[in-house]
Amino acid sequence: ADGGGKDKKKGREPKNQVHQEAILVETIRKELAQQQLFTNYSVNPFKKSEALTPKPNVYPDENAGEDTSFIDIIHRANLEPEKKYKQPQTTNQEIGWFHEPLLKVNRADIRLNFPMVKSEISA
Repeated sequence: ADGGGKDKKKGREPKNQVHQEAILVETIRKELAQQQLFTNYSVNPFKKSEALTPKPNVYPDENAGEDTSFIDIIHRANLEPEKKYKQPQTTNQEIGWFHEPLLKVNRADIRLNFPMVKSEISA
């Protein structure tokens, strides 16, 4: 009976340490070339934030204004994908992305409009 892959493993050459180090150096070089420092941090708009109530004996500061950029981010996160993006981001969004008809339906045009006709029998 054949021992499966055991004989194949015995015939395999051991890994060459020099080649493994060359692969590691190339991997690190590629990672460093693609690395970018990200400094534009903001609140995750998709996470629902809870409103914290103030202490009962502390009056809120009326001079403190609303953070308009945060409010804009929250409103943008709640928009439909068609209003947020110019093109569909996934293949599922492609279905129904262009859902408006190319031509507006003209109900007065009798050439393309065939409404149900009611008669004495069908009414």
